[in-house]
Amino acid sequence: MLDDRKTAILRAIVEEYIATAQPVGSSHIANSHEFAVSSATVRNDMAILERDGFLTHTHTSAGRIPTDKGYRFFVDNLVPAGTLGTIAQAKVGEFFESAHFRLEETLQRTSTLLTQLTNYASVVIGPTVEVAVVRSVQLVRLSSHHITAVVVLSNGAVENEQIEVGIDITDAHISATSSQLQLMMISKPLRDVPVHRLQVKHSNDVVSRVCERVLESLDRTRSDETFFVGGAAQMAEAFDAVEIVRNVLHALEQQYVVVTLVRDMLDRGLSVAIGAEHGVEPLSACSVVLAPVIADGTMVGTVGVLGPTRMNYSQALATVEAVSDRLGRRLTEN
Repeated sequence: MLDDRKTAILRAIVEEYIATAQPVGSSHIANSHEFAVSSATVRNDMAILERDGFLTHTHTSAGRIPTDKGYRFFVDNLVPAGTLGTIAQAKVGEFFESAHFRLEETLQRTSTLLTQLTNYASVVIGPTVEVAVVRSVQLVRLSSHHITAVVVLSNGAVENEQIEVGIDITDAHISATSSQLQLMMISKPLRDVPVHRLQVKHSNDVVSRVCERVLESLDRTRSDETFFVGGAAQMAEAFDAVEIVRNVLHALEQQYVVVTLVRDMLDRGLSVAIGAEHGVEPLSACSVVLAPVIADGTMVGTVGVLGPTRMNYSQALATVEAVSDRLGRRLTEN
């Protein structure tokens, strides 16, 4: 465990490097902070911090920069409880008050919002279809043999299918079928809705047959996640080394890489993964900050940001937490 002076020196170095991206020297720390010791003492403590793995130095400067271990100590012990500034709070509030879009568009716009607020890449993973329940079922007759079925799910997704029923149908049949489907489907996940005709209990054979055709047409097995990554351009500007930029952008283009990273972090109970901690080599120069999205008491998605290891952790944590909370409330309302 670090003593109070070394802890204060490490904190000063991390905060200075986050702000400037320049290696930090002992003289600068001694002169710009209220340490009642000489620059030689600060330099000696910095050498100990480097020996213990909290700092390192570049070949071109005598200054020190934090290591992943240094950032981890900073995040676990020194990051203050961040709050969004007034402007950022207003931006989040205005966004979700007007976010009356379909699920996919809401999530895509949320990823853009996260990037705008943090200037980092954003990750937004929405709820899967298989955990959502049916909120509404509507049928529209297109012709005597064709209908459109519209099913609205609790996660905001909309299933829309055009169906050829193969028999003559009237508006009365459509009305009766809609009522029957609502009895069978409302408040159930699609995967739990019956599909066989024998399970459709209705005295009218036409209604039973149309119900069966609708149930057969719905994609009840889909479990893919709605996934958005934004802010790739911001990540390109965050690094000086071309090779690092190339690796980061290539990794962000591969959805399975980012989804696997997020799932692994959540499985390990991590809200912050720094550098090599997340185990994705192409992103070893990056840190990830995540927060779960909770709707109706259930985790239905994840939001987060991905940036350089020298990211502003306090701001990132506060922003991700605020956005996840408001997104969860929006999905609950939907």
